[in-house]
Amino acid sequence: MNTAQKNTKRIKTEAQRLGFLSCGISKAEFLEEEAPRLEKWLNQNMHGEMRYMENHFDKRLDPTKLVDGAKSVISLLLNYYPSQEQNPGSYKISKYAYGKDYHFVIKAKLKQLLHFIGEAIGEVQGRAFVDSAPVLDKAWAARSGLGWMGKHSNLLTKEVGSFYFIAELIVDLELEYDTPVTDHCGTCTACIDACPTEAIVAPYVVDGSKCISYFTIELKNEIPGEFQGRFEDWMFGCDICQDVCPWNRFSKPHAEPLFNPHPEVLSMTKKDWLELTESVFQKVFKGSAVKRTKFSGLKRNINFLE
Repeated sequence: MNTAQKNTKRIKTEAQRLGFLSCGISKAEFLEEEAPRLEKWLNQNMHGEMRYMENHFDKRLDPTKLVDGAKSVISLLLNYYPSQEQNPGSYKISKYAYGKDYHFVIKAKLKQLLHFIGEAIGEVQGRAFVDSAPVLDKAWAARSGLGWMGKHSNLLTKEVGSFYFIAELIVDLELEYDTPVTDHCGTCTACIDACPTEAIVAPYVVDGSKCISYFTIELKNEIPGEFQGRFEDWMFGCDICQDVCPWNRFSKPHAEPLFNPHPEVLSMTKKDWLELTESVFQKVFKGSAVKRTKFSGLKRNINFLE
């Protein structure tokens, strides 16, 4: 076993110990295939008001612009599939936002992994990324063999579906690289057919500016009236395209206590949500990703559903 293989094995074993679902590694190089796709997506204004998507175009495609001398992108998956879901018939929150904000939970694990690499392998320069910098995480995860990009543009695996977070460490360390897996969506169009706002405009292409997650989280202005009655009770995010995906029959509940929801998130009814006060919002969503939309944003979303 050569040094790169030995180090790769150590990193993957430690990632598993830290609770990551899986770990894959790809060579840090320019994402040639993704460049024209991203450019076209931006030119067609599919990012809506998410203007930050226009920034750092080069950095999104070239990891060596984020970490000097980068050699490897270590992609990691962390399961968030819950063991219990919200009260049926309630207004809905995307499953990823049930518990503590994933940014903090994963960042802490990534720092531990980076620290381990430094201790076990030696002086390694690297940076941790969780949705917080211009990194095309799904593209890197697919390159490193962790799954394939589904028609809903989420990463999919045969073993556990798609309910997991993706994060990366970009390091200046030579490692053993994994190879991509094949696409197993076949002729299935369940996600395309189920999207109530028709945001999946073609297989593998999502118009972000039509997505319920975009409207309920990213959009700061009023939600366009033409979408009234089409949100199917989603007040923060949306899981429809994942819920209908046949591969998610294989989702297994996570084992991360920090992702367990506040009891009221599961038990509140539509009436409770309609009467939501700022103090209850602060208590129920303390340290949660739902804070991104603020109390006023969640109230706007709930009123839009009425």
